[in-house]
Amino acid sequence: MQRIRLRYTKRGRLRFTSHRDFQRAFERALRRAEVPMAYSAGFTPHPKVSYANAAPTGTGSEAEFLEIALVRACDPDKLRELLDESLPAGLDIIDAVEARTSGLADRLTASVWELRLEGVDPAQAAQAVSLFLAAESVEVERRTKNGLRTFDARGAVADLRAAHPQPDRPGDGPCAILRLVVRHVTPAVRPDDVLSGLRAVADLAPPVPAAVTRLAQGLFDEESGTVTDPLAPDREAVTAAPSKAAGPAAAKAPEGAGSA
Repeated sequence: MQRIRLRYTKRGRLRFTSHRDFQRAFERALRRAEVPMAYSAGFTPHPKVSYANAAPTGTGSEAEFLEIALVRACDPDKLRELLDESLPAGLDIIDAVEARTSGLADRLTASVWELRLEGVDPAQAAQAVSLFLAAESVEVERRTKNGLRTFDARGAVADLRAAHPQPDRPGDGPCAILRLVVRHVTPAVRPDDVLSGLRAVADLAPPVPAAVTRLAQGLFDEESGTVTDPLAPDREAVTAAPSKAAGPAAAKAPEGAGSA
């Protein structure tokens, strides 16, 4: 059995796709592309797909991850192309690598987010960020299936800063851009929670909903404060230990196309 890890995006209008909707679309893409999927046992077999830390509905993302299990070896690059062609534009498969290490989910410990605040002056946003970071804790409320819950939105934030908008951006009104690095903790702190915290400490309330996009997620490096590529260890393992050529199912036979 071969395992392939994929990185995919949610762009444009597809950011409103729920995780369940994406699952259905992805399973249809697997059938269209005739991917030799491994299936679970039992009365209702289903393809072996593991999803990791999906972004909330309504947010865009450049860094969503999943893992699939195959019954025979395939070229990851060719597989990526076939799946990408079988998905609607906006749900794009942008990277694929054979799984040569364990614990992909364990390497997703932080996310980098971009928050575009239309109608907000960048100087006002920068001041709100300073007040947020200066606070020891910022309590916010979120409604869950068990009712209203209060938790600290400050502790999970590793970095938050106001960036200058691009000079050639469309529109004439003000626009503030925030870059947020947040650790994956329990309970999860989402970009919306940080926006609620900014409203609580600095009365920052964008006139329109923020456009939120996840730019990256991976292992958080405490020393450098950066988020690393979670697929890098698999690429390094493929380079360090090349396998035999893939079987007849592979369009090509690159290094690292054998069973994990």
